[in-house]
Amino acid sequence: MKQKISNEAYNEYVEQITPTYSLWKNCMNAFWIGGLICLLGEFIFSFFKNSLGMTEMDAASYESMFLVLLSVILTGFNIYGHIARLGGAGALVPITGFANSVAAPAIEYQKEGQVFGIGVKIFTIAGPVILYGIFTSWILGIIYYMGGLFGWW
Repeated sequence: MKQKISNEAYNEYVEQITPTYSLWKNCMNAFWIGGLICLLGEFIFSFFKNSLGMTEMDAASYESMFLVLLSVILTGFNIYGHIARLGGAGALVPITGFANSVAAPAIEYQKEGQVFGIGVKIFTIAGPVILYGIFTSWILGIIYYMGGLFGWW
């Protein structure tokens, strides 16, 4: 026999089991974690530019590649997940977070094989970002082209 529960009792139960978070603490964690990632990026950029004598374009490209590589390595050792839990959006927004979102499903499903594991699941999280990023850039490109044709800018 099914037991009925009143709305008040249900709401009380939900409040008891729902974790509480401090908005200010989460914002501060996102700020300093994101700031550390950006600071690391600046150090890497300066190293490539000043120590190795690269141009700014080359140094920026190598910096991005190095940050992606570092993020994938940290994801593989299950460290980036802890950083993301602590830093929230501060760890998920930069390029490192995107690399983590591609690498994590691939690592998780690798035991199912190259095709049905990694191949199918690798873009589970990043796929929509790529899809809508390309679609939005296509729409904006058309608007920009039309604006040039009609002399809007």
